[in-house]
Amino acid sequence: MTVRVAPNETREMPSGAAAAIFAGTASLLLLGGALAFQYLGGLAPCEMCIWQRWPHGFAIAAGLVGGALLSSDILPPNWGRILAFAAIGGLMISGAIGIFHAGVEWKLWPGPSACTGFGYVPGQENFKPLQIVRCDEAQWRLFGISLAGYNAIFSFAAAIAAASMLRSSKARP
Repeated sequence: MTVRVAPNETREMPSGAAAAIFAGTASLLLLGGALAFQYLGGLAPCEMCIWQRWPHGFAIAAGLVGGALLSSDILPPNWGRILAFAAIGGLMISGAIGIFHAGVEWKLWPGPSACTGFGYVPGQENFKPLQIVRCDEAQWRLFGISLAGYNAIFSFAAAIAAASMLRSSKARP
């Protein structure tokens, strides 16, 4: 990828920086979508939904922040591929958790006991069970796929695209 620096001057973006920035941007969009469903759509996240967000945060830091530092020559160019692999890894980890979560929603395997039932607050005189957002019940589906399933699909698709960008940048002379 070529970056325009001055009116008559261009320079190459460090190898891996474009892939890192792409992966970080994809994670930013996926995390933003999850937060939009939560705060605008009113869908409270379960524990496993929160688990899927942490790797996206890591990919955003490695991809966007690291890619920006590479592009501005604050980090040495040889860090590009490392940051790209880190951001791609964050996408893949979030996608893997999404597959596990979707399997729990489809009752293919058991989920964690922490998010499959009701809670009790010790010391509360009137026992009223608190509804815990259940990991094994999808709150929203489109075409039969839950948000966890879409996270897995989009995370793996973005990871594959970023990896192919990384591979094509290595193939260039």
